[in-house]
Amino acid sequence: MAGLIKREDIDEVRQRTDIKEVVDGYVTLKGAGLGSYKGLCPFHDERSPSFTVRPQVGRYHCFGCGEDGDVISFVQKLDHTTFHEAVEKLAHRIGFELHYEDGGSGPNREDIGRRQRLLDAHKVADEFFRAQLITPGAAEGRNFLYGRGFDRAAAEQFGVGYAPQGWDSLLKHLRGRGYTDAELKLTGMFSEGNRGIYDRFRGRLMWPIRDIAGDTIGFGARKLYEDDQGPKYLNTPETALYKKSQVLYGIDLAKRSIAKDRQLVVVEGYTDVMACHLAGIPTAVATCGTAFGTEHIKIARRLLSDDGSGGEVIFTFDGDAAGQKAALRAFEEDQRFVAQTFVAVEPSGADPCELRQSKGDSAVRDLIGSRRPLFEFAIRATLKRHNLDTVEGRIAALRESAPVVAQIRDAGIRPAYARELAGWLGMPVEEVSRAVGAATKRAAQAASAPPGGGQGHGQGGGQGHTGSGRGLAGTGPGVAPLPPSAVLPSFNRPDPRDPVAAMERQALEVALQEPGMLEGETWQRFSEARFSTPAYLAIHEAIRATGLGFAGDPVRWVEQLLQEVPEPLRPLVSELAVVPLPANTPEGVLRYCKDILARLFELQITRVKAEKMGQLQRLDASADPEEFQRLNRELMQLEMQRRSLRSDA
Repeated sequence: MAGLIKREDIDEVRQRTDIKEVVDGYVTLKGAGLGSYKGLCPFHDERSPSFTVRPQVGRYHCFGCGEDGDVISFVQKLDHTTFHEAVEKLAHRIGFELHYEDGGSGPNREDIGRRQRLLDAHKVADEFFRAQLITPGAAEGRNFLYGRGFDRAAAEQFGVGYAPQGWDSLLKHLRGRGYTDAELKLTGMFSEGNRGIYDRFRGRLMWPIRDIAGDTIGFGARKLYEDDQGPKYLNTPETALYKKSQVLYGIDLAKRSIAKDRQLVVVEGYTDVMACHLAGIPTAVATCGTAFGTEHIKIARRLLSDDGSGGEVIFTFDGDAAGQKAALRAFEEDQRFVAQTFVAVEPSGADPCELRQSKGDSAVRDLIGSRRPLFEFAIRATLKRHNLDTVEGRIAALRESAPVVAQIRDAGIRPAYARELAGWLGMPVEEVSRAVGAATKRAAQAASAPPGGGQGHGQGGGQGHTGSGRGLAGTGPGVAPLPPSAVLPSFNRPDPRDPVAAMERQALEVALQEPGMLEGETWQRFSEARFSTPAYLAIHEAIRATGLGFAGDPVRWVEQLLQEVPEPLRPLVSELAVVPLPANTPEGVLRYCKDILARLFELQITRVKAEKMGQLQRLDASADPEEFQRLNRELMQLEMQRRSLRSDA
């Protein structure tokens, strides 16, 4: 077996990898002060961004759930890899050659993480299918694309390929690249019979399904030939990589536009995604053989920065009964969004691909532009199920539609739709409003009832989520509560209302984020400062023990410090290292840091002066005149130092 990765190489990978670039592949980040970025936490569901990244120190911290770490731990958690695999993935990303203990050259094939092997196999298959599309045998596939308005450039843009007819074309290709049958069985690209495994996809047009980071994790295959007895569309089955409830086709291409335009368009098929993107709707994605559900919403909300400051989700459905049913299912999930949800249905029932074929790109844009609120669609769809020409039908329609109106989040819009509903029903506004009010009250009572007789859940990313389960006891502003198992009496969460504790916290924030400010005489003063808050005192002692050897490299500085502090304090160190400093320019940061350190040193001088004043008051000057004079001289020197600090600040 190969040895462990050398420690210095791990440090090098951590230092050379831009954590913001990596996190950006999963979370939409926005500037939050000089050198800090914020987004919706990928580790828990929240409505207001509390996930902070500070590239200068190479760390992230969520002020909602408490998750924290460096770029390696981020990849570990998001990609579900081991530490070893995460380091290798990041090293590959930056083109860095790792070295191993005991002269090893790295893990052999059997030691490589299963996930990375699966990803590599999918990448090879992706390239194979794309190469096959331009061969003579793929004429039927090219005709299919051309017939739907897609040229070769469009096929290349979306990575469309072709699986040759036959039983082992891909199998032979991957075997030739060194993959074993045991590995290939895990990819979902092969079926198994009495004679072994064979190609799952044969004689079909192939779409690569990629995750948000752009890695191919599965395929969607469209039937081309009449003698193909399989379904019209055949997807990769569930594998270690491919979970259809968590996959959105086109998310890798759309993620930047979704974040920029604050818009997500959900269509039904691969060709619809292609049509939308080519028509100027680059925010389109599609589910892969399943309804748009909770896991999809989590992905969408993170990209939209779904925090209540705008954004829209637009669903497109066929105008038939199945399309209406899908729209109503989407409406059931509407409450999980802060963004406004809409539905766009083409009256003729044409999907975006068909619309682009028959009427051009502008018709696709017009379809999206014609969107209407999803709750309006849901109300009208409910009414269609009843005979409104009869009293009984209208009453039944009101009973069914009033709860739909009650679900509208915006309390200002709800009464307006109650009036609209009265008009659609031909009933008095007062009667409809009462029904909606009663439904609203029932919904509120149901939401407030404790599930199973237990305690209710907290809101957003605050109460009710324990995060990483590590940290300090107690809470403060923007700090998540922690489980009883994490309580360590000597390290209670410092009281943010305590001015001394606040001063010590600010000084540690400066020390962790701008260690270069501590050089020279400042380091001596900082080392001698006395911290009174237990948690901050322990961190201060760890800083003294670490020294300034890594001060020129903030990433390694924080990493070394994390090794010195008691384990329960590591989340607090991470928090202090990423919290944005209140300055917007480099000059402003410099002024702020100098001011904070000056205040810390002034506080220290004040404490020493108070001690010496006490000694002086207890001293009999006539009995010990020399000691009396010495204390007076020291008090004068301390006062001069204090004034000097103020003049320098």
